[in-house]
Amino acid sequence: MVSFVLPALALAGALLLGACTTVGPEFQRPAVPWLSDWKGGSLEAAATDPRLASGVQLQSWWRSFNDPVLDQLIAEAQRVNPGVRTAGMRIMEARAQLGIAGSTLYPQVQQATGELLNVGTRRAGGPDSSAASFGLGARISWELDFWGKFRRSIEAADAGYLASIAQYDDLQVLMAAQVAGLYAAIRTVEVRLRIARENAAIQKRSLDITELLFKSGGDSELDVQQAKAQYLGTLATIPQLEIALRQHQNALCTLLARPPGPLPEMALGKASIPQAGLEVIVDLPADLLRRRPDVRAVEMQLAAQSALIGVSVADLYPSISLLGSLGLSTTSLSGAPNALNWAVGPGLVWNVFDHGRLTNTVLVQDARFQQIHEQYQGVVLSAAREVDDAAVSFARTKEQIVLLAESVKAAQRSLEIATLQYREGLTDFQRVLDSQRTFFSQQELLVTTRGGLAQSLIAIYKGMGGGWEEARSRPVLDDATRETMGLRSDWKDLLAAPLPAPGPDATSTSAGSPRP
Repeated sequence: MVSFVLPALALAGALLLGACTTVGPEFQRPAVPWLSDWKGGSLEAAATDPRLASGVQLQSWWRSFNDPVLDQLIAEAQRVNPGVRTAGMRIMEARAQLGIAGSTLYPQVQQATGELLNVGTRRAGGPDSSAASFGLGARISWELDFWGKFRRSIEAADAGYLASIAQYDDLQVLMAAQVAGLYAAIRTVEVRLRIARENAAIQKRSLDITELLFKSGGDSELDVQQAKAQYLGTLATIPQLEIALRQHQNALCTLLARPPGPLPEMALGKASIPQAGLEVIVDLPADLLRRRPDVRAVEMQLAAQSALIGVSVADLYPSISLLGSLGLSTTSLSGAPNALNWAVGPGLVWNVFDHGRLTNTVLVQDARFQQIHEQYQGVVLSAAREVDDAAVSFARTKEQIVLLAESVKAAQRSLEIATLQYREGLTDFQRVLDSQRTFFSQQELLVTTRGGLAQSLIAIYKGMGGGWEEARSRPVLDDATRETMGLRSDWKDLLAAPLPAPGPDATSTSAGSPRP
């Protein structure tokens, strides 16, 4: 009898699987009505030549600064930063969740049972009896994916896996931008410190001259005190700059997972702020925004939520399962029969009278989908604003630097003339003080503006989402973490599985095909 039922059961299962459908909406990339006509706003005006692409690719934009120290620091942060490592662990979690979802396509209940009991009876005034009872059994239950509930669950898990990768990519972009920004800030403060010390030296010489003239009776004490006040005021700016320098260094050390303090590799190169041109506009700005990791992450969250609508819709329909059980029982009593019990056949469960809860669950999932859809629109809009803000800042700051450079030259020449005339007795010391003050302030403004230009360029590349591609070819986990987790749990190949290579469409899912 068993030999006849099992093939029949397999045939019935095959027929049911062949008739399966998938309920719920099919996900499509959300439309952004204004994006197709967006040409980048101020981005085109900011580029040196927007029609040409330089040899530096967007995926490694920081190399356009031609600074090996910066390259080294960014590569280190993208590997060891705690936030990046945490994002890598979320990928491992998503891989495991995808494995759980994939397992639902197979029998959901696979149980083996066994028992060994000592049973007995105590009778009042009669003999007691006891015996050993043995039992072995197996039970299997396979809910067929008749309405696509489990396939939708796999689709949601697959989208969640891709979302975790996109979030990991976004951390790579953030690390590159933050390290480059702090690096430029440190170099800017270092140059400001050098300028402050140079101006303090100039002002000290003026103070010495006024003191000599005052002692010889050729100058008033007012000139001495004014020169002293300006000199000490310049010296007073140095501690504040040193505070800012250490704070920037500490912030960079935190990104690099290092204890606070100066960075030895930055001991050289203090004389300049990293500068580069913007010549890496190859793709359409709209395509760049679509490929930004944070935009892709929200898109994948939207895809996952779309699949969850299908899961909740499937609960409105009956679930069809294939059931089977096999049991063997016996006791140690003399002459007790051995019993072999088996059962096999289909089963149906339909929550007919729970329609209100189930229909409203569908509405809940649909409302959540729409919330993420609106979030997606906001993320794309914010991305466009981020690019435009940085681009207009970069373009206008370049114009400002040209004017400031001329202003510094004029202020320097003015100081030279005022100093010469003062020594020759043609003008009073106030002209020298005013010229020194103007020269120092214009130098300061030029340096901070040049630092701002570097920050604007970094912000443009961050806004375009550059800097994540190279991480796809690196292991997500370092060797020590992979070994520790492998010893603690049976991860098999999940820890070492590579990330998917960047492609023209990094947002496509493969529902129903669990990833490693």
